[in-house]
Amino acid sequence: MSEGTILVADDDSTIRTVLSQALGRAGFDVRTCGNAATLWRWVSQGDGDLVITDVVMPDESGFELLPRIQRVRPDLPVVVMSAQNTLLTAITATERGAYEYLPKPFDLNELIAVARRALSSPRKAPALEADESGPKLPLIGRSAAMQDVYRVMARLMGTDLTVLITGESGTGKELVARALHDYGKRKRGPFVAVNMAAIPRELIESDLFGHEKGAFTGANARTIGRFEQAEGGTLFLDEIGDMPLEAQTRLLRVLQQGEYTAVGGRHIVKTNVRIVAATNRDLRQLVQQGLFREDLYYRLNVVPLRLPPLRERSDDVADLIRHFLGQAVAQGLPRKSIDQDALDRLRRYPWPGNVRELENLAQRLAALYAEETINGRIIDLELATEAKSARGDQDVPEQDTLSSAVDRYLSRQFSALPPGELPPDGLYDRVLEEVERPLLTAALAATRGNQIKAAKMLGLNRNTLRKKVRVLDIRLARGIR
Repeated sequence: MSEGTILVADDDSTIRTVLSQALGRAGFDVRTCGNAATLWRWVSQGDGDLVITDVVMPDESGFELLPRIQRVRPDLPVVVMSAQNTLLTAITATERGAYEYLPKPFDLNELIAVARRALSSPRKAPALEADESGPKLPLIGRSAAMQDVYRVMARLMGTDLTVLITGESGTGKELVARALHDYGKRKRGPFVAVNMAAIPRELIESDLFGHEKGAFTGANARTIGRFEQAEGGTLFLDEIGDMPLEAQTRLLRVLQQGEYTAVGGRHIVKTNVRIVAATNRDLRQLVQQGLFREDLYYRLNVVPLRLPPLRERSDDVADLIRHFLGQAVAQGLPRKSIDQDALDRLRRYPWPGNVRELENLAQRLAALYAEETINGRIIDLELATEAKSARGDQDVPEQDTLSSAVDRYLSRQFSALPPGELPPDGLYDRVLEEVERPLLTAALAATRGNQIKAAKMLGLNRNTLRKKVRVLDIRLARGIR
């Protein structure tokens, strides 16, 4: 017995065949087409129990078709597929009334599970109209890890649910909070961001809830707090793990009852604010240590949203560095391009400072280098300097620092081999050739271009080093000679 009829629309015949076979084996009746016109004819005739459609088709966008389907058949669920894997795509799919959004490529078992869920669950409420004039999204990335983030965010846009964003420093937690506001129900209201770690602990309650005149020494006038500033909009509480317990008690009351009192005040203030919180700390561990209220944790953690560190989304590095180099041009810096060798080296770097570190690197590349194209040599120089600075190695002997860098480089080469596979013949010469350029570049960078020191560090004759620098075309940034 059939589980239902699915209408599949995609202009790629191979994708149509694969989906038809997979869904057919799962027990569905499947009809496929390669354009929006045929799909619309089937839908308007009352055919199908579920639609699975691509966004880009030769005659009409799937997004343009969605509102029409919703008007004539509001109970017909639509699953949108797209290779344009951005947050804006996920948001638009949700706003236009899609039941689910699946970024290509996707797992066929996931598609089958989505189809069964769509056919067995009640139809969602009418969707919001898309706001084409909204702000440009600041989130960049098409990796699988970011697709998971986009889909969660898209589902949250039409809600007022409290969100707890977790992730390492520099992953973009405030950008996500801003996007939730700018594309959500409260986009016409204010967005107010507060960093708990940047406010003296004794002033946090006053900063959040305001204070009355005479509430404490120096309180010469009534002052409104961040909650009042954010009324009708979104209050973003960054580094929530640094909030003192006294302020946590007040915040819990707001989340439970929607009201608070100013410091030194008696009048109860009703509030209409959406809370988005963020932290790079483990709040559950803080709860166990008695540093964070357990009841507040559960009130904040209604919808958890984890941002992956950049090392878990290395596929996004190329898009990110190009975006940041473009931003540098808008700031008056020279336009730079970046070659494939440089991109490969950036992808292999672990990025302890995450996206923020990459953004800072892009600004340095645009500001300090005369070359129009950033190559692997420049990246090696910058990342070697960055790693040394991050480890605080200024007082470590140069030889030890450089040896560690070479060890990490060789480790990356060997770790890339499949388990059990032996390296190819000629490994010594091949590894020596690959290591020589970054080795000499790092040595010259560590000695600020002093070839006598670098030659001594490497155990080379100065003339040999000078010849290798010339043959390998190793150049240092201006100001380093």
